Amino acid sequence: MSGHSKFANIKHKKEKNDAAKGKIFTILGREIAVAVKEGGPDPANNFKLAQVIAKAKANNMPNDTIERGIKKAAGDSGSVNYEYVTYEGYGPNGIAIIVDALTDNKNRTAANVRSAFTKGQGSIGTPGCVSFMFDKKGQIIIDKEECDLEADDLMMIALDAGAEDFSEEEDSFEIVTDPDSLQDVEKALEENKITVVSSEVTMIPQNYVEMTDETGIKNIQRILDLLDEDDDVQAVYHNWDE
Repeated sequence: MSGHSKFANIKHKKEKNDAAKGKIFTILGREIAVAVKEGGPDPANNFKLAQVIAKAKANNMPNDTIERGIKKAAGDSGSVNYEYVTYEGYGPNGIAIIVDALTDNKNRTAANVRSAFTKGQGSIGTPGCVSFMFDKKGQIIIDKEECDLEADDLMMIALDAGAEDFSEEEDSFEIVTDPDSLQDVEKALEENKITVVSSEVTMIPQNYVEMTDETGIKNIQRILDLLDEDDDVQAVYHNWDE
């Protein structure tokens, strides 16, 4: 993962999120609603909800807003139902892109995602057309400045808890797990009072694609920017070597 600092990307995204809190709060509100409906309103017994709450706090969502969202989802059985949908396609130079969305209107979301690809000279593909180029993994990021442990000690805690891989970046540590082991590893870190910047199930590219063509770079950035602006889009994974 050298040269592909997830932590740097998180910081970059957070800066963008700070300038568009309305969008990120909308996304997080939907995730809270889905997590509560699937596993109940108690984060102690609902790991997915606990993860969403942690993400919400990392994005400076007020505690009372989080609590209102949980109470609303728990008490409103007739509220809007959201469903997860995934789109796969190609950007310029064959760059693989996966889009995860959470929507109450699949037709609207499909049209918006297709438009984003088209405007950036990309194309939507069939399910599975690019996902084989990624590995579904649990990924935990730890800020070096927030961690008092030596890298070797942190690595042993993670591996003993079931992690598959550990790497050290310039400003962070990255722990990779099987998706089913993510909760166990995160709990082990929590027990050792280790602060986690990000913990999520993600899609990690097996290989990255470089691009030097200025037009291609503008087009892939256009696709990513348009997807980022769409309230239905929860996450975008790609193998562009930025």
